[in-house]
Amino acid sequence: MTNRSGSFTFVLHAHLPYVISHGKWPHGTDWLNEAAAETYIPILNILHRLIREGHSPRITIGITPILTEQLSDQMFKEEFREYLKHKVEAAREDQKEFARTGEKRLSKTADFWERVYSERLQDFTEVYGEDLVGSFRALQERGTVEIITCAATHGYLPLLGRDECVQAQIRQAVHSYERHYRRKPKGIWLPECAYRPRYEWKRPLAVYADRDPVLRKGVEEFLSEQGIDYFIIDSHVLRGGKAIGVYLDRFEALKRLWGQFAGQYAPTEENRERSPYQTYYVNSYGEEEKQPVSVLTRDPRTGIQVWSGEHGYPGNPYYLDFHKKHFPGGHRYWRVTSIKADLSEKEIYEPDRIPGTVQEQAGHFVDLVKEILSKARESGTAVPILTAPYDAELFGHWWFEGPEWLYHVLKRMDMDPEIDLTTGSRYLSQHHGNEVISIPEGSWGEGGFHWIWLNEWTEWVWKKIYEAEDRMVDLSKTFRKTQNPDLIRVLRQLGRELLLLESSDWPFLISTWSARDYAELRVSGHLEDFRRLADTAEKMGLNGKLRPEEEEFLSLCEERDGIFPDLDFRWWSEVSHPAAGS
Repeated sequence: MTNRSGSFTFVLHAHLPYVISHGKWPHGTDWLNEAAAETYIPILNILHRLIREGHSPRITIGITPILTEQLSDQMFKEEFREYLKHKVEAAREDQKEFARTGEKRLSKTADFWERVYSERLQDFTEVYGEDLVGSFRALQERGTVEIITCAATHGYLPLLGRDECVQAQIRQAVHSYERHYRRKPKGIWLPECAYRPRYEWKRPLAVYADRDPVLRKGVEEFLSEQGIDYFIIDSHVLRGGKAIGVYLDRFEALKRLWGQFAGQYAPTEENRERSPYQTYYVNSYGEEEKQPVSVLTRDPRTGIQVWSGEHGYPGNPYYLDFHKKHFPGGHRYWRVTSIKADLSEKEIYEPDRIPGTVQEQAGHFVDLVKEILSKARESGTAVPILTAPYDAELFGHWWFEGPEWLYHVLKRMDMDPEIDLTTGSRYLSQHHGNEVISIPEGSWGEGGFHWIWLNEWTEWVWKKIYEAEDRMVDLSKTFRKTQNPDLIRVLRQLGRELLLLESSDWPFLISTWSARDYAELRVSGHLEDFRRLADTAEKMGLNGKLRPEEEEFLSLCEERDGIFPDLDFRWWSEVSHPAAGS
């Protein structure tokens, strides 16, 4: 290791909200189908390709509990097979159409799509046995990847209204991980990399302005209690300075919304004594008996190089354009052309022109990583680590060429004597930091705080969430000792509906306008189900029975939202190790 510049890990965050039985197209299960076809299977493919070639790719990949549940669901497996068959048939129909109209170049690309989706169908059914979760687990068991977890339904932890609710998100995450991956998770991707330390906290809505603040536990305390070793933060959370968001380039509505907040944002003074290339222990509570939790920090330079459609690799004019599609099949036949080109100006995509560009960009990225690590080592970091976190769906879904780029980067790094290609827990097992720090509240959203998820368009969502959280805690406390199997079923489903209601995806989709109506309907639907189930629990009392219509409704909810079979409603009944004075 002494001859190396340092260590490197990709951290890929795979997540989709719960969509099974909640619509199909344009919003619903086809989101999951697209991600599986365009991202999850391609990532599995490039990892197996590297292994066959004798390489050790060693990436850190987070698969959220709610995504894991969906990929394991038999309904997904059946729908995904049909989805892939439909994509193959759609490409064939496009070939016929383009042949009739004399569009030879488009017809050639249609041939390409037929091959791609035929291969994906074969991969899913024959190579991976329709078990994507098991396929990722097998890679972890052989030491090729490290799988980390996330909050159960991607709840935005700093804004959840009660410690009981943060606790339930983390506990369910760990239980789900153990059930699917047969071990305890060592790392976690906090939803939106959003963190809050321990302090006197008040719900950030005007309706709660008169309430006294309540001492809340720091997020790292919940992680420590569940034996989690590390989480990921953005660089501005570690050392201040300007926050570099990750979503603004992708959503026009966010640019407009950011205009309302930009005047209120001022970067904090940068603390250059802290380095994003070394690890730290985080402690906002001052107690020494708890297991310390480490942080890995996102590197901003490599982040922009990959995230940005304007300044980064995905904006190459010859890459596949994400937005323009040919209907009814939905295949894409046009290239980026220019970031300023409108849809009518997009030129035809030519897959044969791509390989050289991908390899050139991969080489540029590796050289950039070595440059950054060398400077970090020269600055005094003994064994620096560069952490490169991205949404997994960027690779393949948003950026079609991304998985191939990932393959070439991992291959080059594994062969490069200057870089130790590693995973989060592997690095920490070899190079534990010893400095304990406190860090401020923040996220990796634009402006570094919570405004994407909490703004004038989403305040009503949080008001409903807080009301449901209070009711869940009250009912959990009231019935925590019940042995009534019917009541336990109701309360468990109540917990499921609350977890789904808390998903950060709904306020995000509302703020970005990317699927606003769908998100608002999902919030309203889960809230209505929650209220009806809560009313049922109150009517039943400790020993009551379900009436026929209540049994029918409960069964409907269990069939539609039957996630997390190991959920324990008592997680909401009390806070383990409550903050002193709370």
